[in-house]
Amino acid sequence: MKKSILSLILLLGFTMSVCAQKIVLIDTEYILKNIPAYSKATAQLEQNSQRWQNEVQVVSNEAKTMYTSYQNKMSRLSDAQKKVQEDAIVAKEKSAAELKRKYFGPDGELAKLRQNLIKPIQDQIYDAAKALSERYGYSIVVDRASASSIIFASPSIDISEDVLAKMGYSK
Repeated sequence: MKKSILSLILLLGFTMSVCAQKIVLIDTEYILKNIPAYSKATAQLEQNSQRWQNEVQVVSNEAKTMYTSYQNKMSRLSDAQKKVQEDAIVAKEKSAAELKRKYFGPDGELAKLRQNLIKPIQDQIYDAAKALSERYGYSIVVDRASASSIIFASPSIDISEDVLAKMGYSK
């Protein structure tokens, strides 16, 4: 009997503490769309990405051309000449792969550039959301853009405009 009463009291206490929490939403996609620096940063990322992709494509095309040429004259080449050309083709393919890794790998130039351009903006959003949650006593701030399990949320708990205002971007 005592255990069930204690369990009921604990359950009631837990339920009351959950109900007392203030939960709000932000929509980082919406916030980012309204920050001009983010648009400039994404344009710069896209421009560099395209330039680097073209550079990788040139080296890949050179390797394909070398291979096609090799196939066309393979029957006329000695074994030593075949070996030299095969090694050159493999080296060119490795060069293309290395260039691709250099630009687009996990620690590549694009990742570093994204870190330099986008992370400060994300940090500003985090700092603004944190300041608002501390000021107004919000217990939980959920990002609507990344929380795919949110089916519906009342617009009254969305503080995206407040975050933009805190960052100095008011509509």
